[in-house]
Amino acid sequence: MSCGSCSSGGCSPAGCGSKGNCDTKGCNKLNTYDWLKDMVYPYHYKPFDVIEIRFKGSRKEFFRNSDNLELYTGDAVVLESDLGHDIGHVSLSGELVRLQLKKNGIDEDPQGLKKIYRVATEKDVAVYNEYKEKEPATLEKARTFAMQMKLEMKISDIEFQGDGKKVIFFYTSEGRVDFRELIKRYASEFKTRIEMRQVGYREEASRLGGIGSCGRVLCCTTWLTDYKMVNVSAAKSQNLSINMLKLSGQCGRLKCCLNYELDTYLEALSQFPRNEYIKIETQAGVATSQKSDILKKMVWFSYPHTSEWYPVPLARVNEIIKLNKEGVFPEFLTDRQEASVTIKTIGDEDIIGDDSLTRLDKPNKNKKGGNNRPNQGKFNKRDDNRNAPNKPVGETTENRPKVKIKFKKNKNSPNPNQNPNKTGPQNKGPKPQGPTTPKS
Repeated sequence: MSCGSCSSGGCSPAGCGSKGNCDTKGCNKLNTYDWLKDMVYPYHYKPFDVIEIRFKGSRKEFFRNSDNLELYTGDAVVLESDLGHDIGHVSLSGELVRLQLKKNGIDEDPQGLKKIYRVATEKDVAVYNEYKEKEPATLEKARTFAMQMKLEMKISDIEFQGDGKKVIFFYTSEGRVDFRELIKRYASEFKTRIEMRQVGYREEASRLGGIGSCGRVLCCTTWLTDYKMVNVSAAKSQNLSINMLKLSGQCGRLKCCLNYELDTYLEALSQFPRNEYIKIETQAGVATSQKSDILKKMVWFSYPHTSEWYPVPLARVNEIIKLNKEGVFPEFLTDRQEASVTIKTIGDEDIIGDDSLTRLDKPNKNKKGGNNRPNQGKFNKRDDNRNAPNKPVGETTENRPKVKIKFKKNKNSPNPNQNPNKTGPQNKGPKPQGPTTPKS
């Protein structure tokens, strides 16, 4: 496995202590750090014989190490199963397993736990990997059969047992589904024992994984294990727009992250008046709240028939409300009336103004002299009346009155229609004059 910075494949990837070689191929919520593993226990101490084993997805179960096998985190072990045997990986061992049992509501000395047979050999791991490679094709067939029977369910994932004698189908559904005929078809097609297990939509997203709208891996895939209920009131308390497309996660339910900052907002909201629209009275009239910033503790007010919004600190709002109850009406909303913020609405005013349409054109460079001259194109010459002020509607260059300008002919000026470089009868040029004698 390459480290990512080169393609030699001879070095180990950077990351956790396992260097990317653990079963989960990365750091996620299935990995538990055993901070007691380096401690030296007393001589007479008997290790806790319950081991936490992880399987595909986010599934974890507890097994008993009755033979006192020396196990380490990440070891593949052969486990007892209802039919045959299964293969899992050690997730946690030692005294920390007691805390995991307490977290899951299981007694510290559970009865009826299945046992761990042995550490998996290379042959066991080869058979396990062989059945894992069959899972994508089997999942595609299983979904096809469910669609052909028109069952209102979704097969989200499957998991083969280590020896291939049983396969678990994980599905989601809104209600109860009669899949007895489906199980018979699965058993005849896959030649194995079938187990159907219904999961929730959030657990489905946890098993499949994905990228959230924040750009990071889903919380339920990486570290979140407890799925708490999320209400729409959590979004309203944080002044979020009730848009289910934005508030819903990959599972189709409200995002779990709506609860992360809810306590902070509720603590800040406890200082605000309980009314949704706050009304306070001043000598200028009754002001109504338009919006509020919870974390900045600022409320914007406006008077009727005006477009001006005045930001008022929350302390000042509570002070004015207290004065109104005593019958006192302050002169201004804030101590400084200059702090008002005016929100202008665009009316019939000209946004562009009198700027020319060719104001951004680059000037042409004269090839001979190199001087910059304004761009005088054919468009400006033919339609020079475009920028004319107070031009009547419908007036063009064609219907303007034509004015004839007469020029007096100067005898000494040459004819502009004649080219002085040409010779011929059309342009004879001035006659040469010889020396003249003065008249007496």
